[in-house]
Amino acid sequence: MTTPTQTNWDPVAARTAGALYLAIAVCGGFSIGYVPMQIVSSDAATSVANLMANQGLYKLGLFADSLVILFELAITAILYQMFRHVGPKMAMVALISRAGMITVISINMLLWVMPYILLTHDTGWDTAQQHDLVQMFFDAHASGVFVWQLFFGAHLLALGWLILKSDVVPQWLGWGLFIGAFGYLLQGVVELTFTDIAALDYTYIALLVIVTISEISFGLWLLIRGGRTSLRFTSATA
Repeated sequence: MTTPTQTNWDPVAARTAGALYLAIAVCGGFSIGYVPMQIVSSDAATSVANLMANQGLYKLGLFADSLVILFELAITAILYQMFRHVGPKMAMVALISRAGMITVISINMLLWVMPYILLTHDTGWDTAQQHDLVQMFFDAHASGVFVWQLFFGAHLLALGWLILKSDVVPQWLGWGLFIGAFGYLLQGVVELTFTDIAALDYTYIALLVIVTISEISFGLWLLIRGGRTSLRFTSATA
């Protein structure tokens, strides 16, 4: 015979995860997207001048980065708690890969701090050497983004799988995260191996559009819908 079983989520935890998703999107978009565009140039002297002229913006970006790390720690734990009953091993994969991403983001934040330290402390180096080091740290920070994208892509593959196996979250969100995850993975590999193939660029851009829409939609769904109780039938023997 079959008996109904229920899948229940804590609505507070679900809505907290949704709020964290959206907060990370805002803070990360500012610190990773907007701030470097205002400061980093292809020319070292220009990058230095931009940094010194926009110290307030630079420090605000560091504050946003700090929030991202803290929010990421919280959402990683919440997502694991939410999905561990769906697939314990895959939930652990999602947790470990996102934790790896957080580690790389933290190291990347240190790389972003170093130019300011070099420019505001007496190092004894001449101006050209100092500027070259500043630019090197900026370049390393830019490459670090592609490193953590590899971890995040692995996380989204696992999370997408968990959503598809669950009976709670809309399936299209699971497919969007699972398929779109290859955008992060492909871009990370392409950029870190210095591959210049236009078809690959167009492919990962399209996939990144899919995953971005899916991530924001997932966050909004969690925030608005919260926990949802659903019924499914499992076999039971006397």
